[in-house]
Amino acid sequence: MKTYHSRITITAILFWLCTSVQGQNVSDGFTAEPIPDAVWQKMQGKSYVDNPHIGRSDLRYLRVLHWDYDRQTHQGEIVCNRLIADKLLSIFRELYKAHYPIQRIRLADEYDADDERQMSDNNTSCFCYRVVSGTQKLSYHARGLAIDINTLYNPYIRHAKDGSRIVEPANGKPYADRSKQFRYKINKGDLCYRLFIKHGFIWGGSWRTVKDYQHFEYHPKQ
Repeated sequence: MKTYHSRITITAILFWLCTSVQGQNVSDGFTAEPIPDAVWQKMQGKSYVDNPHIGRSDLRYLRVLHWDYDRQTHQGEIVCNRLIADKLLSIFRELYKAHYPIQRIRLADEYDADDERQMSDNNTSCFCYRVVSGTQKLSYHARGLAIDINTLYNPYIRHAKDGSRIVEPANGKPYADRSKQFRYKINKGDLCYRLFIKHGFIWGGSWRTVKDYQHFEYHPKQ
C-alpha cells in the first residue's frame, strides 16, 4: 500500500507541474508590443523598406502560441498593424484553444521577405511591404492589415490574359482543387474563417476574379 500511495503522489505532482507550466505558457504566449530593436533591425531591407505609408510606430510585434498535427505547442511571431493587434491576439487564442492546426508562424524576414519561399514552406505571416502579385497595387500586407494562413495548402489562384492558370506558391497546385480534402485546408464556415469574419476581416477565398484562400484582410473604417 505504501508503494501504491507513493505512485499516486508522484503522478499527482507530475500532473500539477505539467498543468502549471502549460498554464504559464498560455498566459505568457500571447503578447503585443511596439517593435523591439532586434526585430526592427531584422526587418530592414526585407519586410520593411522606407516608404510614405507606414512606419515603425504603426506596427506591433505579436507572440502567439499555435498547435500543429504533432500535437505540440509552438511559439509564433507576427508583425502587424497596431489597428489589428488585439484582433489577431483574440483570434489566435481561440484557434489555439481549439487545437486548430497551423504549421508555422514566422516573420517574413526569416525568408528574406520572399513571398514564394515562405508560402511554399506553409508559413503564416502578416506584414511585408510589397505589391499584390501580378500588379503594381500595394498589398494590404504592406500596411500590416492582411494575414495569410497555412499558405501552401490554401494557395493564391488567378488566370492570366492568355487563359492560363497561375497558382502561388507553385508547389501549391495540388491544393488548388478545393473539392478535395486535405490537411490545413481553410473552408468557408470553418473555425478559422468564422473567427476572422467575426472580427471584421474579408476572406480572399470569397473573391470572384481571383481566389486567395490563405488570405484575410482588414479594412479600417474611415
